[in-house]
Amino acid sequence: MTIHVVGNVCVDTSFRLERLPQPGETLNAAAAGEGLGGKGANQAVAAARTGAPVTFWAPIGRDAAGDRMEDLLSAEISDLRLLRLDLPSDRSVVLIDRDGENVIVTAAACAAAFDPLAMSPLGETWQTGDMLLMQGNLGSQVTAACLKAGREAGLFTVLNPSPLPVEPLDLATVSLLVCNQPEAEALTGEANAERAAGRLHAMGAASVIVTLGSEGALVLNASSCLHISAEKIEAVDTSGAGDCFAGTIAGLLAQGASLIDAAKLATQAAGIAVGRSGTLASFPSRAELAALTKTLKLENV
Repeated sequence: MTIHVVGNVCVDTSFRLERLPQPGETLNAAAAGEGLGGKGANQAVAAARTGAPVTFWAPIGRDAAGDRMEDLLSAEISDLRLLRLDLPSDRSVVLIDRDGENVIVTAAACAAAFDPLAMSPLGETWQTGDMLLMQGNLGSQVTAACLKAGREAGLFTVLNPSPLPVEPLDLATVSLLVCNQPEAEALTGEANAERAAGRLHAMGAASVIVTLGSEGALVLNASSCLHISAEKIEAVDTSGAGDCFAGTIAGLLAQGASLIDAAKLATQAAGIAVGRSGTLASFPSRAELAALTKTLKLENV
């Protein structure tokens, strides 16, 4: 099974602060850094590090930032389908406080202009039985069209609806929905994670995972609802943890792991990420993921 990750990629500029600024306030950062980011790229790399075959579809600009992103991604993913647009490459600024909490602002002209079904051979490349993994960075209608086309073509569709779309989601085209608790509440109006997951399943998603931060994750499908606990980790930087989880679980599922086993390992992988600085730089390596797989005795991965 090939995982087709369709999404965005950007350059992340991060600033570490004692606290997040108030409106109108200027603060000096304790440290700053720059690296590869974007939810699509993050999840594609996380999935590839599990050993799954990944094809990554994303737009980049015809500029030096686009060249750098292509170079960095080529070291992680063998099948890159990057479309060059006459726009500046996307960028994000990430502010991180001493407790690891973050706020992010993104300039996403490339992501907003990208229509993979119309502008790339995505629909002619995927095959029945493949997986499609998407996020919320592309246009709502584009995302909906890709999920619908993928489901009709016999793909296992995974959606991490972050950032949340303005338009309502058609979850009937989603095999697995992965969202955090605030997103689940925003989509359903339910503050309780289990009730929110049940609502999302009733809205059409075949299976639902609601991530709960330090409390682990809730996994729900037609036959069961299970809470997966997380190890206690001192948070250093929470940026990218959700992407680490989503990409890891997609990679494991593509290799035959059960949903519960994949969720257990993805929870541990995300825990490793929040204990380190950076986004992609904090994700577990291929060797670390292989060691986790042996620890959990996932025989079919």
